[in-house]
Amino acid sequence: MSLTSHSSTFLLPNLPTDDGPALTYALVILNQSIPKFTPLLWKHAKVHICADGGANRVFDELPGMFPHEEPSEIRKRYKPYAIKGDMDSIRTDVLDYYRGLGTKIIDESQDQDTTDLNKCVTYIRDSLYPEHPNLCILVTGALGGRFDHEMGNINVICCFPSMRIILLSDDSLIQLLPSKHHHKIHIDSSVEGPHCGLIPIGMVAGRTSTTGLQWNLDNTEMRFGGLVSTSNIVKENIVTVQSDSDLLWTISIKKD
Repeated sequence: MSLTSHSSTFLLPNLPTDDGPALTYALVILNQSIPKFTPLLWKHAKVHICADGGANRVFDELPGMFPHEEPSEIRKRYKPYAIKGDMDSIRTDVLDYYRGLGTKIIDESQDQDTTDLNKCVTYIRDSLYPEHPNLCILVTGALGGRFDHEMGNINVICCFPSMRIILLSDDSLIQLLPSKHHHKIHIDSSVEGPHCGLIPIGMVAGRTSTTGLQWNLDNTEMRFGGLVSTSNIVKENIVTVQSDSDLLWTISIKKD
């Protein structure tokens, strides 16, 4: 079984250059308040896509992160490459503004069976993934707000288990750890932790083992209605996870 390494270096000002094959980042912005570190993610990403009303968030909220600069200059600097979705949330003035700047508008209002995030991930997979196999999709606005939206976003990362997709808020991140790999998670204590969790999703996790946590699992069964490893604590700078079922990994993001 292959070993997959993970780290949150995208939360650092500069991406490391000596940490194995470089990841190519894509940024998707959903229609929830964007985290304070969104400009940093934007800098690291090769492509920037707003999911429908996520464009409202970029238009409204990013200028406030640069109070000493003209809002119009910030909006031009942070112009999304594309806006994709069913277009039921984006304001007309925002749509017209970005269309005028040359942003690609992809209206998929005919598709009501998939979420806007699913539509954006599919677009990134088809356009970037073949040339960038080390692709990682960062998603802001994925957590918080309506619970059904949160669960829909978690469902999307389960629909694309072979892709690295990380859901982000100001407080935490979530990603899928597929059972077909062993996982080594590099912890950067300057930006994340110590609170973390491993959560089975969709099925019973019959045997899960970990190292590096305050309460490690040793071939432990996890299930909803039974044991779930929430409110755990990172104790070492590397956490390892092996499981016979896909798990969600979540860790807190530090405020400062």
